[in-house]
Amino acid sequence: MTTGNRKARVPRAVGTRHKLDARTIRPCHWIAIAIALFIASCAAPDTRHQLGNLQIAEKIGENAAPGTVFKSRRRTGEVVLANSPGRDPIVTRILWLRGLEAQNANAFGRDIYIHGTPEEWKIGSPASYGCVRMRSTDIIQLYDIVGVGAAVTIVNAPLVSAVPGMASGHSMGPENTAPFVMR
Repeated sequence: MTTGNRKARVPRAVGTRHKLDARTIRPCHWIAIAIALFIASCAAPDTRHQLGNLQIAEKIGENAAPGTVFKSRRRTGEVVLANSPGRDPIVTRILWLRGLEAQNANAFGRDIYIHGTPEEWKIGSPASYGCVRMRSTDIIQLYDIVGVGAAVTIVNAPLVSAVPGMASGHSMGPENTAPFVMR
């Protein structure tokens, strides 16, 4: 029903449902949604649940020198030293992950890796789009230990509190707050 250039409002019966999509949500609703999401993000972190169960799908970088740069999983010929300023390429080794849960099922397609980083001073702080970054010496050790199909569990906790029995060695010490565990 229209009147001139404007559509007349047809009253809805109380309790009827209507389909909501981006066209029917008004700007004030988007603001309310954004505020609700912000408040939810300020809540205490969920420490009871793991962030993901994955497995190693592929290993890339056998015998590459520490700091060897990879682009699209291929060696570029460049080597970047640890803590070199300016860039943060994928270096040294790649353990390509496959998600085993609905929440991370697209990890392989998104190219989510455990890999070396030259920005070693950032280890333990969020600095990627989903990858687990490690020191070159640590990713070499890990690469040599695990095989394709190895289970990977990512938890939101310091390594020493997640696996207290593994608290020996520099990469397993309390100063390493990187949130990952390999089993």
